[in-house]
Amino acid sequence: MEMNTKQDHMQWSQEEEENAKEKAAENSLVKVQWEDQDKYEREASKYWNEFYKTHKNNFFKDRNWLFLEFPEILPEKRREELKREERSSEHKKINSTNSFSHKNEMFEEGEKYWKKNYGGGSTSVQGYVYNKKQAKSLTDNPQGENCGEELGRLESFPGSDATHRILEVGCGAGNSVFPILKVLCNTPGTFLYCCDFASGAVELVKSHSSYNSAWCSAFVHDVCDDALPYPFPDEILDVILLVFVLSTIHPDRMQGVVNRLAKLLKPGGMLLFRDYGRYDTAQLRFKKGHCLSENFYVRGDGTRVYFFTKDEVWNMFNLAGLTEVQNLVDRRLQVNRKKKVKMQRVWIQSKFQKPLLLSLNNPEETTKRHPYR
Repeated sequence: MEMNTKQDHMQWSQEEEENAKEKAAENSLVKVQWEDQDKYEREASKYWNEFYKTHKNNFFKDRNWLFLEFPEILPEKRREELKREERSSEHKKINSTNSFSHKNEMFEEGEKYWKKNYGGGSTSVQGYVYNKKQAKSLTDNPQGENCGEELGRLESFPGSDATHRILEVGCGAGNSVFPILKVLCNTPGTFLYCCDFASGAVELVKSHSSYNSAWCSAFVHDVCDDALPYPFPDEILDVILLVFVLSTIHPDRMQGVVNRLAKLLKPGGMLLFRDYGRYDTAQLRFKKGHCLSENFYVRGDGTRVYFFTKDEVWNMFNLAGLTEVQNLVDRRLQVNRKKKVKMQRVWIQSKFQKPLLLSLNNPEETTKRHPYR
C-alpha cells in the first residue's frame, strides 16, 4: 500500500466528529454473543499465536520513530548524542518535512522536561536520579556504605549489572525491540527486557539475528496474571514501553495491568504509552456484529482492540500512582494515493512518571527499599 501522511495533528471539524460518533454508534448496535466473548477472552493467546504463525515478522513495520517520540527510552547521555546526530543530519537536509519538524519538537519537549526535573542540577545515586540536595542526604548516610554488601547477597537476574533498564510489554515479533537494540548495543550499562503472552512472538524475537542475551531478555508473560513473577525484582525499571498493547486487553482488566506495571518502575521511572484513539479509522471500519462492548471490538482473526480517550488513559495511570508528563490526541490524515482513499487516524500518546519517593528526613529507609543499581 502506497501511503502518504498528508497532515499531522489535524483538528477535526464538529461535523467530522459527529459523523464519527454516528458510525461508531451504528457498528456497536449488534454485540458479539456472550459465549463467544468468553471464548475470545479465554483463548486470547491462541489467536495471537495464530496471528504470528501466519504473518511472522512481516505484518508490522519496525518502529524507527520511537526515539523521536520517546527519547526517554535511552539514558540522558545517549539521548544527547542522538540529538547531536539528528542536528547534524538536519543541517544536511534543507528541505525538511513538516513531519520531521513536529517530531523534532516532541524530542525537544521530552528533553526540556527531563532537564527541568533532573537536568543540570541532578546526579545519580544507586541508579536513581535525584537533585543534588537529595543525593547529598543519601551519600552522607552511613547506611549507604553497606549497599554493596547487600547487593552481593541478592540473587542475580538478567540485567542485574545494568544501570538503565527498559521493559517492552507486548513485544510481538520485535518491531520495537530491534530498533532499540540497534542503539543499545552502543550504549554501555543498558538492558532491554521484552515480553509477550504469545509464545510464537517471543520465539520470533529470540531467533532473530540481532537478538543477543548480553543486552536483551525476551520471555513469555501474561500481564493480566498478577500471580506470574517477572524475571527481575520490582522497582528496578527506568522505562516501560506500552505501545499498541493495552488496547488488546479486556477493559475490565486494564487497571490491574497498569497497577502491576507501575510497581516495576523505579521512583522517577517513565511509562511510555501509544495506542488507538477514539474514532480512529480502524474503529469506524468495523461492521455490525464485531462489537464486544463499548469501544471494544474483535477482528476477523479473533484478536481484539479497544479505542481510548486521553481522559481514560489519564485516569488509569493516575489511579496507579503515576504523574502525567504528556497526554495528547494525535490525529493524522493518511492518504492511499493508489486507491485515492483518505484515512483519519487517531492515536493517544502519553508519558507518565513514577514520583520520587525519597524522604529527606529518612534517607536510610529509601536506600533499603531500593538497593538495585
